Amino acid sequence: MAGAAIPLSEASNGSTLRISGIEVQGVLRRRLLDLGFVVGNAVEVLRRSPLGDPIAFRVSNTTIALRREESSLIYGEPVGGDGI
Repeated sequence: MAGAAIPLSEASNGSTLRISGIEVQGVLRRRLLDLGFVVGNAVEVLRRSPLGDPIAFRVSNTTIALRREESSLIYGEPVGGDGI
């Protein structure tokens, strides 16, 4: 797959990405890994709040809302015809 990695915060609603990198550090990194934000897992962008922050994602059959600050440090490659 030759897709370019984009931050999750830049993906459009309804798109699915395969996680390719996580630049979050510390306790938050451990928590995100525990929740399923692991390299290779698929993440679906469900919706954004009216002001664009936070953003709801579905990963490992769980819905999780992340702030733009956090989701901009998680990178993924679009799966199929999805994208930004």
